[in-house]
Amino acid sequence: MCGIVGYIGYEQAAPLLLKGLEKLEYRGYDSAGIAVYDGSGLEIYKSKGRLKILSDMIEGGAKVKGTVGIGHTRWATHGEPSDINSHPQVSDSGRFAVVHNGIIENYMSLKEYLINHGVEFVSETDTEVIAQLFEYYYDGDMLDTMLKVLAKVEGSYAIGVISQEHPDELLAVRKDSPLIVGIGEGENFIASDIPAILSHTRDIYRLEDNEIVALKADSITVYNMEKEVVSKTPFHVDWDVSSAEKGGYEHFMFKEIMEQPEAIRKTISPRLKNGKIVLDDVSLSKEDLEKISKIVVLACGSAYHVGMNAKYILEKIARIPVEVDLASEFRYRDPIIDESVLVLVISQSGETADTLAALREAKRLGARVISIVNVVGSSIANDSDDVLYTWAGPEIAVATTKAYSTQLAVVYLLALYLGEKRNTITTEQLERYVKGLENLPNQIQEILEHQETIQYLASQYFNSRDIFFIGRNLDYSMSLEGSLKLKEISYIHSEAYAAGELKHGTISLIEDGTLVVSLATQDMLFDKMMSNVKEVKARGAVVLGLTTEKHKEIEKTADHVFYIPSTEDILLPSLAVVPLQLFAYYVASMKGCDIDKPRNLAKSVTVE
Repeated sequence: MCGIVGYIGYEQAAPLLLKGLEKLEYRGYDSAGIAVYDGSGLEIYKSKGRLKILSDMIEGGAKVKGTVGIGHTRWATHGEPSDINSHPQVSDSGRFAVVHNGIIENYMSLKEYLINHGVEFVSETDTEVIAQLFEYYYDGDMLDTMLKVLAKVEGSYAIGVISQEHPDELLAVRKDSPLIVGIGEGENFIASDIPAILSHTRDIYRLEDNEIVALKADSITVYNMEKEVVSKTPFHVDWDVSSAEKGGYEHFMFKEIMEQPEAIRKTISPRLKNGKIVLDDVSLSKEDLEKISKIVVLACGSAYHVGMNAKYILEKIARIPVEVDLASEFRYRDPIIDESVLVLVISQSGETADTLAALREAKRLGARVISIVNVVGSSIANDSDDVLYTWAGPEIAVATTKAYSTQLAVVYLLALYLGEKRNTITTEQLERYVKGLENLPNQIQEILEHQETIQYLASQYFNSRDIFFIGRNLDYSMSLEGSLKLKEISYIHSEAYAAGELKHGTISLIEDGTLVVSLATQDMLFDKMMSNVKEVKARGAVVLGLTTEKHKEIEKTADHVFYIPSTEDILLPSLAVVPLQLFAYYVASMKGCDIDKPRNLAKSVTVE
């Protein structure tokens, strides 16, 4: 959530900051701003709305001189979107400028204290408190001042600070909010995410919680909270710059949908060897496996829907009881967790605030944690006992597609790994599942080659007021994801229901012409699903059926049908999700929605 870019070096900072912020637009924002030291003082430019407004204001950065600066795209939490509430926030005297992601939980008490000591505030933000604290505690040394400020603030943060008193220095710190350092030659960077600086450097440091970095044009020094120098190992980014660009596609979301065959191949191929599942990153011993009493899955949003699938898959294959918790609710229900519980944490960014907090609570209670994440060295990865990376590459669109699919692929791998270790599946079953896994990328490619069918169906229903998704078992889990994709980018009201629950009240929502997307991929439940389809048809619904090629009889009941290839039952969600993603994409496109940056949403939710 929000984006930070900072630069110190020999180039003009403002154009570089704008380009970096442009690469972070996918994170979601409602205003933008920069602060640059121009040789005599700090120049501040801020505006509500899209980054282009700011860019036009300063002629793409050309009118702002100076070689050190910070930039920010803000998603409002404290105070409405406005020019004044935009970052950077500046101290009373104008000597200090601050950009900040996260939330300062005790900002009101700090603000009252500073007001009582004569400080005048101009914004409604919690971030201004940081800037004013720098002014209040400044003693001539930036690092000492930073330490004094951090001793007072509570909450989560990634902070960047520049001062006209120290124009050759840029300070930054992180706690529970992502921040990286870019290593250049005669220039250095900070950023919320790699794409912002990838055109300038491939070598980065990942800051850990409570690490402070002092950047100069020719040096980088990292300190801990005791003011001791911390030795850091650089991380080299080996994916191509073009993988973070649209590559000729109209939207990142569509590009990422089309990347799914290759993304899944990269996720599973290194972990399949001679027909076996090899998870070198999982260090569960025989004793660890034997003492597992249950698995608890913690996740938010689409990752939670992966978790819903994981419950069915893990229980079927590994024969271990599974609970799925919304991470945002987990800490508040006094969970029953001990050393016998294996916690599976799922997050694309590895920085999701609620999920990270739930993970830490599970660890406090004694659980062992395995995480499924995409970002190497992220907070969730660092706090886990074992990490299974999805290796999906950068995902820019706010609405997840390839991250979801690769997370699901890792769930299959983990389930089969546990099933083999616990002897809950036969050798023959394992061989069948592995063969199915290996074939998934080709089957997804086959679905993508028939995208025009989904595009046509979207053209018929993009003006719908309400759209419902129904399914049973794994199809119900997929209904949840299909519904979420549709509403988050098209803004159409959509709900997902377990098909067997229709008669318990929700069927009253069906009226003439209502579109119902019916998932019926599971062989053992196909006949029951057809009964549910007939129920909604009898109330006037128009039905779009989604099933496998073997179930042609659905055409007798449904108004439209999209077929996916047949495979093992537990693997069908990986195929079923693709037409649901395409349907949401084409509906949103036909409505003229901002697909990559849907309103009110952010890519990485780093606040509760």
